[in-house]
Amino acid sequence: MKKIILTFAAALSFFCMNQLTAQTVTGLEDGRYSISQGDVTMVIDTQRGGKIVSFRHKDNEVLSQTRFPNSFGSTFWTSPQSEWNWPPVPEYDTKPFAAEVKSGSLVLEGQKSERFGYRIRKVFTTDPKDNAFVITYTIINESDETRQVAPWEISRVPNGGIVFFQADEVTPGNNMETLPFVFTQKAAWYSMDEARVNRKINADGNGWLAFYDKGMLFMKSFPDLKESEPAPAEAEIQIYANIGKTFVEIEEQGAYTTLKPGEETSWTVRWYLEPCDLPVEPSKALLKKALKTVK
Repeated sequence: MKKIILTFAAALSFFCMNQLTAQTVTGLEDGRYSISQGDVTMVIDTQRGGKIVSFRHKDNEVLSQTRFPNSFGSTFWTSPQSEWNWPPVPEYDTKPFAAEVKSGSLVLEGQKSERFGYRIRKVFTTDPKDNAFVITYTIINESDETRQVAPWEISRVPNGGIVFFQADEVTPGNNMETLPFVFTQKAAWYSMDEARVNRKINADGNGWLAFYDKGMLFMKSFPDLKESEPAPAEAEIQIYANIGKTFVEIEEQGAYTTLKPGEETSWTVRWYLEPCDLPVEPSKALLKKALKTVK
């Protein structure tokens, strides 16, 4: 009898967990969806390129909320940028994505780019054990050519606070001026400032990067790349500071991959958001807290 009761309890627990997972995705108005885990909520806008337009702990937002083009939320592009230059490819960045909720995950399917032949898929879910939001990006080669490509996530945060990651050096990116990084505590730190020019750096990181301001620590973890793996003239980690005191992009890229017609490549990024009461400055304590979360 005891065995039967335990079996029933285990089955009930499994059912409840599945029900909880299935209810994390909520449809909102205007093609938006929210995914919540505890006090943290992510909002995705399917009508604006499948962008993540909000990531917040209670009412504490960490993504840029400006409404100028290419200045808000978090988006996804293909790398290298030299293939498409500017502006971003509409099918990846601004055109609507089709949405479907499957087994508690939000699955977005983009439109095929007629110019490049790629289609982008995004899958959003959570990992309660790791307290993480898990995003898997897939690039599908629907062209009739063998092509080389890398995945690239671009997240825009307000210009304020500090950005940091593990790296020995940073180099100028896209022929722009560099950013005033400080190297201490075995990490690279950028205390946000403003300038009259756009600035960007490239770095070979260690599979994670962090942004900290106003008591909120926002972290992303991703596969660590070897120096030979990024796309030409690109990097595992890139930080871009827009002119003035507007917004900063914290960016990471995956490996440069060859895709034959019909092939695809997937890449997963994990997001974390936690309250933190440490000073907004380089410190051993702040680095330790970040490493404890993303490892």
